[in-house]
Amino acid sequence: MADENYTRVTEFIFTGLNYSPQLQVFLFLLFLSFYIINLTGNLGMIVLIWIDSHLHTPMYFFLSHLSFVDICFSSVVSPKMLTDFFAKRKAISFLGCAFQQWFFGFFVAAECFLLASMAYDRYVAICDPLLYSVAMSQRLCIQLVVGPYIIGFMNTMTHTTNAFRLPFCGPNVINHFFCDMSPLLSLVCADTRLNKLVVFIVAGAVGVFSGLTILVSYIYILTAILRIRSADGRRKAFSTCSSHLTAVSILYGTLFFIYVRPSASFSLDLNKVVSVFYTAVIPMLNPLIYSLRNKEVKDAIHRTVARRKFCRA
Repeated sequence: MADENYTRVTEFIFTGLNYSPQLQVFLFLLFLSFYIINLTGNLGMIVLIWIDSHLHTPMYFFLSHLSFVDICFSSVVSPKMLTDFFAKRKAISFLGCAFQQWFFGFFVAAECFLLASMAYDRYVAICDPLLYSVAMSQRLCIQLVVGPYIIGFMNTMTHTTNAFRLPFCGPNVINHFFCDMSPLLSLVCADTRLNKLVVFIVAGAVGVFSGLTILVSYIYILTAILRIRSADGRRKAFSTCSSHLTAVSILYGTLFFIYVRPSASFSLDLNKVVSVFYTAVIPMLNPLIYSLRNKEVKDAIHRTVARRKFCRA
């Protein structure tokens, strides 16, 4: 705990994004549109999956939870970032910073392992289609959704508890637009090498274990697809995975760039740019990826629109 001689930090100040004043309104409207598309797209996906019986399958059960996590994940950061565009003093309370970091770590880890659960689901669907309905039982699906939330909880408790027990004794300006771990630790008045090592190991473990699950699943999936004799059969099999593979590639590429690196290679200004991408852009892209690249979702949208027109008639 902090020494009593230290001045207790009660709030933090964000430096925010670096941009020209002439771009202030444009960037605000751009990020606001990202957030609105994120909310409407992901909420729309959840409602569509709920009301369309054709989408009551394990794959879309996982997708509905992915949409929920994307909404929460972005909402942890985006509203504060948007209000700070026009705030002269971009402040957040000590407790508010702790909560933001807690929920951020929770939803990031949960999303990684939800994507791993979805990869396993695709593996069973393609490699063992005859037993798919038996293998992906309701009980297993619930376990594959609850597991990511538990891992997310363990991940964020490790980071947040360790970070906010440290002494913050003076500097309170965070070189970021939200309470991310790396710039936060730079304000600690103590040796943080162990904490940074823990962040590197735990974040690396989350990324590596979930990533390995996805990689191994897709190795088996690719092997099974290559065994399909007809080109049309291979195309259909691959199309069922293309949306998920696109979402995985975007998220993991971004997270590994920021977190799974030695601390010496950190560039906080560069990290802010990349952080905008995975906090604002990726949650917006996921529902677009799964709707535009997925025939079942497009068919469900058409059926829903047709039913509404029929009811109005």
